[in-house]
Amino acid sequence: MNAPGIDYLLQLQQIIDSRRTSTTDESYTAQLFAAGTSRMAQKVGEEGVEVAIAAVQGDKPRVKAEAADLLYHLIVLLRSQDLSLQDVAAELAQRRAASQAKHPG
Repeated sequence: MNAPGIDYLLQLQQIIDSRRTSTTDESYTAQLFAAGTSRMAQKVGEEGVEVAIAAVQGDKPRVKAEAADLLYHLIVLLRSQDLSLQDVAAELAQRRAASQAKHPG
């Protein structure tokens, strides 16, 4: 079986969208949306710190696990702001284009 690729993040985004309106008894994602932006932002911050600590400690399996948590919570936060992974990718592409214009070659 092949491991999921980057396209899985787009599938996860769709899953998050579909669970947004689930009951909070059924879905952690729905619980996050119900708790609001402050809770979502708190989770993104917590997970970011956990990734950083794991990296400093050289614990690659934990970095991977915490990065997965961070990505999930970041996507939830993005969707709560009516933003998407595609929006973030477009921002990164715009920045790259600007950087290349300043530093060609």
